[in-house]
Amino acid sequence: MTETVQPVAPAALRSCIALIDDNQVNLTLLRHLLARDSHSDTISFLNPVEGLSHCLHHAVDLVIVDYNMPEMTGIEVIEALRAHAGTEEVPILMITANDQREVRHAALEAGATDFLTKPIDNKELFTRVRNMLKLHAATKREADRANWLAQEVKKATASIEAREQELVYRISRAAEFRDPETGGHIQRMAHYSRLIARQLGLPQADQDMIFAAAPMHDVGKIATPDAILLKPGKLNDAEFSVMKGHARSGYELLAGSEAPTLQVGAEIAHTHHEKFDGSGYPRGLAGEAIPLFGRIVAVADVFDALTSSRPYKRAWSLEEAKNFCCKEKARTLTPPA
Repeated sequence: MTETVQPVAPAALRSCIALIDDNQVNLTLLRHLLARDSHSDTISFLNPVEGLSHCLHHAVDLVIVDYNMPEMTGIEVIEALRAHAGTEEVPILMITANDQREVRHAALEAGATDFLTKPIDNKELFTRVRNMLKLHAATKREADRANWLAQEVKKATASIEAREQELVYRISRAAEFRDPETGGHIQRMAHYSRLIARQLGLPQADQDMIFAAAPMHDVGKIATPDAILLKPGKLNDAEFSVMKGHARSGYELLAGSEAPTLQVGAEIAHTHHEKFDGSGYPRGLAGEAIPLFGRIVAVADVFDALTSSRPYKRAWSLEEAKNFCCKEKARTLTPPA
């Protein structure tokens, strides 16, 4: 059985007090004593199970509960409220008799906020309820402010990350613009890198990071002379030695940044031409000494090179590229001419 006192002020500004007591006379008395507070509504329950269920599924600002009730004691109601994520901070006023000191101690341990002893003193009831409602309202305001600040920080962070990603993309395209054979390469290999990371079971944050940072793998080509970068044929040994410098140049361009994406981009630029057998450049790293992101981007880079057409070669089919990568995965992953 429930009974609600009708509101007399705007609902948005009102507090809700749940009364749980198996004695109808007690409920009626409490409702009328609390009616003098024009900013609160009361909802009452003769059955403690129904009262608990309501409090667990509806917002309440204060629970006043009797101790001695059928089906559930007041302490059991308190324990259930404190164990629930939505009601762990709701103030609870326990009604006890003057000679129930042990009950009061148990209620404190269970999480009761305050006590009300029988017979009920009108002024004491009103004062305790008013103080608890004020405290709870202040707590909610602080929680709301903390949530608002968290959302504002989240929005600001997202904005910064978006601008950072745009800068990364534009820097990456600066190198791509100088090499007409690689149109769309950075977008494709970034997607390939994320797919590989996903297949390896890396956390979502790592998948997102490699997708954001992979486009910077060849940013060092900005420093490569046009005569070498744009040469239509195969590079000679001296020219290839200069070309290999783009890995170190990319690292030096990006290293030292406080931005995590640029830090990872520096690592990728420096290591995506290392080979698992140690024959890569610029440092000749081997095996797991090569950072994982560098290894992933190396595979994505080779896969895109194989499946893209060049003046000197046809585009391989996906099956051919896959078979090559599987065959070479423990060796060099150097794309054939």
